Amino acid sequence: MKRILITGASSGIGLEAARLLACSDHRLILCCRTNARIEQTRRILIDAGADASRVDGVVMDLADLGSVERGCQQLLAQGLALDALVLNAGLQRAGDPTPARSAQGIELTFAVNQLAHQLMAMRLLPLLQQAPQPRLVITASDVHDPCTGGGRVGQPASLGELQGLRSGAGFGMVDGSPRFDGDKAYKDSKLCNVLMGRELARQLDEAMPVIAWSPGLVIPRGDGGFFRFNRQRNPLGMALFSLLARDLLRLTESVDHAGGLLADLSTAAEFSTAGFSYISNRLVRPGLHRFAAVETSAEGADPLKAAELWKCCTQLIEACLSG
Repeated sequence: MKRILITGASSGIGLEAARLLACSDHRLILCCRTNARIEQTRRILIDAGADASRVDGVVMDLADLGSVERGCQQLLAQGLALDALVLNAGLQRAGDPTPARSAQGIELTFAVNQLAHQLMAMRLLPLLQQAPQPRLVITASDVHDPCTGGGRVGQPASLGELQGLRSGAGFGMVDGSPRFDGDKAYKDSKLCNVLMGRELARQLDEAMPVIAWSPGLVIPRGDGGFFRFNRQRNPLGMALFSLLARDLLRLTESVDHAGGLLADLSTAAEFSTAGFSYISNRLVRPGLHRFAAVETSAEGADPLKAAELWKCCTQLIEACLSG
């Protein structure tokens, strides 16, 4: 039995992974933005067969670094070891012409997908290191790589020289581009996730598994989940895209299967090799995916870029928390 902290467990693949883990008698800590969200998710898991005593929660609003810091300090005060830290939450605002902002004024995609998760890794690493066989799992995406199918659509991921990030909280794009592109902002955040994992593994001297992974294109049915912003902004376009990609061309992965992969990455012995790895659930042909370790993009493999990104993110986090 493992003690696992997971973000993004209230919907989508995170909720399915949480259900599988909780029903396998692992102890879960749900990170949600409110107590009400924690209780709602707990009830879903308990109704699915989880032991109520094994499902806890801590409030962390990933759009507020202050909330993340308070949640981390609460866990550190408890002092209980973590067997797995699963940084799964993510949002996408493709089509948004202007950047939404976090509580600290940071572009929201970057704030949630990257900065909040780096803060969690920074603070909670001592709890991971207390466990006998810890691991860290980061949900990234193949769109970080311009050579993949999704990475070729629209503007490719690229962080440039981090000019935007270096300028402080008010940037729109990490690379300093003057025009905001919500789709590229998402791709860039996933490239940041890959680089974060690579730098963490280096800092840990390859002492534990640090796994970045891509679940493939997952389009849930219903109103919630990862594409909720797209559904709200362009319901007809999203409906047509879903019909084409999911139902006609069969290019997507199911929530159930992707959630199962995330649960396996969090606990299965086959993913216990120390050091950094990138594992992709890549489409082979319509209706068939292959889950295997693959190379990241060239930029995602740059150790100097990884170290510099970590440094710049740390500086921004410290400035926001001290301000």
